[in-house]
Amino acid sequence: MKTLAKWSVDDYHCMIQAGILRDRRVELLAGEIVEMSPETPIHYTTAKRGAKYLEELLIGQADVRFNGPITLSNSEPEPDIAIVRLPESAYSDRHPASDDIFWIIEVANTSLKKDIELKTSIYADANIQEYWVLNLSTKEIIVFRYPQNSQYTLEQTFKEGTITPLAFRDIQVSIERLLG
Repeated sequence: MKTLAKWSVDDYHCMIQAGILRDRRVELLAGEIVEMSPETPIHYTTAKRGAKYLEELLIGQADVRFNGPITLSNSEPEPDIAIVRLPESAYSDRHPASDDIFWIIEVANTSLKKDIELKTSIYADANIQEYWVLNLSTKEIIVFRYPQNSQYTLEQTFKEGTITPLAFRDIQVSIERLLG
């Protein structure tokens, strides 16, 4: 049986500052430093287009972050899109933490298993109220809501129409626009 060392967020930040992780596409997930999947063109384009669309919808209500880190208790993932509290200047010397986050979106092409299993647990454990996975292979959005005991109590799948985010009851997000 092999025992792995678990890293803290502080350890991870020290490695970044020391240059140990330079030129490596990694993220800290549940105390483990994990290589990030290479981004395919459709993955990048879908995430970027989605972030721009959400910026239009949420102007003046939230900061929409694209491919940026968030800091949780034992993880520092880099979700494709994070919708966080304003002002943007609050994140000049730190990444958004769980209390700052309205909801998170991951675009899944080759990373579906990690996004559905590991990241769902991490985000629920951090009490992030809503998490969406854009599944590019099936052209659907899986919505996870209401975290409890490190898991989400509601999971819904959408292929068309709109979704109303929990934090913004007056906003209708077009599934077709997000999926491209």
